[in-house]
Amino acid sequence: MVYRRANSTLPVVRLRDEMDRLVSDFFSPAGAAAAWGGPAPSFPALNVWEEDDVLYAEAEVPGLKSEDLEISVIAGDLTLRGRRGGEAPEGTAYHRQERGTGEFNRVLRLPIEVDADQVEATLNDGVLLVKLPKAESAKPRKIKVSQGK
Repeated sequence: MVYRRANSTLPVVRLRDEMDRLVSDFFSPAGAAAAWGGPAPSFPALNVWEEDDVLYAEAEVPGLKSEDLEISVIAGDLTLRGRRGGEAPEGTAYHRQERGTGEFNRVLRLPIEVDADQVEATLNDGVLLVKLPKAESAKPRKIKVSQGK
């Protein structure tokens, strides 16, 4: 991304520079929402992986506390809900606001069936780790092959 310093205080030059920045930001990985100061399209960012009998979902939730989060597993969907604070005090005028605030709701279709009664979640240093044990029906089973006659 190329940044230019405005050499003029003319409003039209400042407008052109800001439009150039907006167009450049629009095509950045964060997408159109970030270009207009809104939250990134997928907050919180997630990593999902599986090991043996467990599926894991890890989410970046910097600055949130456990009481700010609500996690549920319903009908094969993992839902992460919460609220990011950061509202400015009354009378404050932002010059730039890039950090998203307000409520979020992220729904992830789980790739396998999980045992919703055994789901655990821990929050450590702004990283939420959700441990989703696989349902018995989703665990691999060894099938004995019998000899035919």
